[in-house]
Amino acid sequence: MAKKVKKELPAWDLSDMYKGVNDPKVKKDLETLRKGNLAFAKKYKGKIITLSASDFAKMLQEKEKLSDIGAVLGEFAYLNMVTQMQNKEATGFYQNISEKLTEYSKPLVFWGLELNKLPEAHLKELYQNDKVAFYKPFLTRVRRFKKYELSEEVEEILMEKSITSSDAWVRLYEETCSRLKFYIDGKEYNDAEITKLLLDKDPKIREKAGLEIGRVSKENTPLLTLIYNMIIKDKAIEDVKRGFKTPVSAPNLGENVSDKVVETLAETVRKNYANISHRFYKLKAKWLGVKKIQYWDRNAPLPFAKDTHYTWDESVKIVLNAYKEFSPKLYDIAKNFFENNWIDVPPRQGKRSGAFAASAGTATHPYLLLNFVGKQNDVLTLAHELGHGCHMMSRRQNGQLNETSRMTTEEVASVFGEMMTFQSMVRSMPDSPEKLALIAGKVSDMINTAVRQIAFHFFETRAHDERRNGELSEDRLAQIWLEEMRASLGKYVEVSDDNAHIWNQIGHFFFRPFYVYAYSFADCLVNSLYQVSQEGKVKDFPDKYLHMLTQTALMDYDKLFKPFGLNPNDADFWNKGLSLISSYIDELERLDKKLGKQLKA
Repeated sequence: MAKKVKKELPAWDLSDMYKGVNDPKVKKDLETLRKGNLAFAKKYKGKIITLSASDFAKMLQEKEKLSDIGAVLGEFAYLNMVTQMQNKEATGFYQNISEKLTEYSKPLVFWGLELNKLPEAHLKELYQNDKVAFYKPFLTRVRRFKKYELSEEVEEILMEKSITSSDAWVRLYEETCSRLKFYIDGKEYNDAEITKLLLDKDPKIREKAGLEIGRVSKENTPLLTLIYNMIIKDKAIEDVKRGFKTPVSAPNLGENVSDKVVETLAETVRKNYANISHRFYKLKAKWLGVKKIQYWDRNAPLPFAKDTHYTWDESVKIVLNAYKEFSPKLYDIAKNFFENNWIDVPPRQGKRSGAFAASAGTATHPYLLLNFVGKQNDVLTLAHELGHGCHMMSRRQNGQLNETSRMTTEEVASVFGEMMTFQSMVRSMPDSPEKLALIAGKVSDMINTAVRQIAFHFFETRAHDERRNGELSEDRLAQIWLEEMRASLGKYVEVSDDNAHIWNQIGHFFFRPFYVYAYSFADCLVNSLYQVSQEGKVKDFPDKYLHMLTQTALMDYDKLFKPFGLNPNDADFWNKGLSLISSYIDELERLDKKLGKQLKA
């Protein structure tokens, strides 16, 4: 019998941007960008107020073309590096490109400052020109930061210093984490591989993986604590100079969401800890046959669940069918990722852990990074990242300047993609242990998204607040972490001192401060959107949803979600979103009573 050849998992092809780090086009584009920025500054510095509407529009178009070049260079350098972070040529190329992009951007510091000096009446006149009006979302966003801007000289220094301050610390963090090695029974694992062991059917393997992750986290805590302190302090210095009242204020301004809305979200989720996560983990402890779940077993498969392995092709079929069932138009966008080499799928040594979607704004198509090993969660992760990718594709007509990554809406399409796939999978199942396990897995993921990320937010907020009074010790960070984890997970999860340093494995704390609450924001929002879609009260919901995706960077929240009867400024909105998770736990309690002995391991 012929030996069956194992099919290789797809890897992305970045040649749509450049053929490689030595592609002559890289050098050519860098020089085009350098000369272009200098020429732009010479042409427009000190003269923006004098421009006619047509010349003002030409200026915006010129800047957009330059932004496209810089975005592609930066994106290629990063994506080329994240699959081979132990390759010195790749990491060196990324650093070199980052430094050049920063250096070449210095002549343009004047631009935002001068845009903000334009009188409002003058700007309204310019908007009478349709080509200028096209860029109104961008100009509105720039002018939101007007009161927090510093002098041109200081802004230039901050830009130039970023590559040796915050950016350098983030690079050190990512390179350090990419080199982490974990050992179980003499076998070596990377970060992505050992994390997958936490989903193993064997509790002894999960325990070994959990303890090893705790050991490595603790071992690296001295360095990672230093890095985190420096990142927080760097942010605090700039925040204070700019006049932001709290550490979260600057990210919120970028989102155009008030501090009060974020505070309301966080407090509402905290008030629901007992009704959601505490109640769920009580059930899960029962199913696992223990009084308390160990911290590393929060996402453990249930003993009566089938340890189903999904091939890559099976996973793609499940996700694409779910997307097509919701909207053939969305399916047409999604299938591009599989018909082209836009996804890097397999885990491998030196590759960044986790998963993400990325693009050079509107200048290129998106790329997806996964670490796929065939677990059920990998299917939903594919659905999640594909949602991001479709969202990015739907916005390309908006142009580089208008588009921006708003954290709170950036996760909407991804979480909705997960929801569509989950519902498609569960609808075909009768009441059974398999159905209970699937719903329990989804609830676990929703808790990780809506509840645990808010616990992360409280950790992050406390760390940034306390750092203003001095450097935080390893012990203090561990104490804050344990307090927030214990509060959010409840008495049926054992959060021991072995888990005290896991905080340093949360990459968003380092490279995107105050991003984590966006996951909860989006989850509650998607839950509400999904309930609206099921109620059938909104005509042509799929088409309205797809149109909404094209507008997420262009509209304020009240206008964006008005067609669905939703208003994130309403305090009751968050409870409505959380109620969907609670209803799933109600269903789990029903199935638990009905199935009874069938759930015994």
